[in-house]
Amino acid sequence: MGNLVNKEVQGNIAMLRMNRPDKLNALSREMVEQLLAALQQLESDPAVKVIILTGEGKAFSAGGDIAAMKSLGGAHEVAEWIDFISSLSKAIMDSDKYIVAAVHGYAAGAGFSLALAADFIVADEEAKFALSFSNIGLIPDLGLIKALRKRISPPLAKEWISSAKVIGASEAEHHGLVNKISSGNVAEAAAEFAEFLATGPAISNKYVKYLVNHLDEMPQEAAFMQENLIQTMLLQTEDHKEGVTAFFDKRKPDFQGK
Repeated sequence: MGNLVNKEVQGNIAMLRMNRPDKLNALSREMVEQLLAALQQLESDPAVKVIILTGEGKAFSAGGDIAAMKSLGGAHEVAEWIDFISSLSKAIMDSDKYIVAAVHGYAAGAGFSLALAADFIVADEEAKFALSFSNIGLIPDLGLIKALRKRISPPLAKEWISSAKVIGASEAEHHGLVNKISSGNVAEAAAEFAEFLATGPAISNKYVKYLVNHLDEMPQEAAFMQENLIQTMLLQTEDHKEGVTAFFDKRKPDFQGK
């Protein structure tokens, strides 16, 4: 099977690189398994505050491995595969840690889904985001439709999906899909972008991610209650005390995630 995911940790930032460059990092079962295992390991590492997801070679990811999907049997086997590969997007969304997608080349089909599942996208200026599903008679999956709909209007989402739209980096930035465009090494640009996350308060960042991802599902009163409960807990953390002390000392806080 080989090493289909390269993992590197520098300080508080972990870099995960999908490693099927000859297949443009198409999502095989084995690579998804290795990505899930790597995410689980990093989730339990208190030293890691930010995870960057990118691809080796010429592309972020060309999406699902169509050749492998052709070998699937009946409906039960197909459904099992879709549930399994969707668990990767869910793991990215549900992670307590911020995840940055560093996109170069193509993020196509399910590759686009993974990029949108991340909390932030840093894109090479030549990157392309391709909604290629309708070209093969399918709809977007791995959570892409909801993630896209959160960022753009319903008519535009329908147009993009049904026309198999290919979105360039500048257009993606214009519509709020991309946080930063890089003209250099996109993985390095993503690491620079992530610096404020890596040095920030991990506990409050965890809850910011949770609340932003789930507030649309809450009535206003429930949102107030969630915020108040979380704030009550955060006011008692060592990170809050450190932040207050640093404010009065006129220095940058040294957050420890406690």
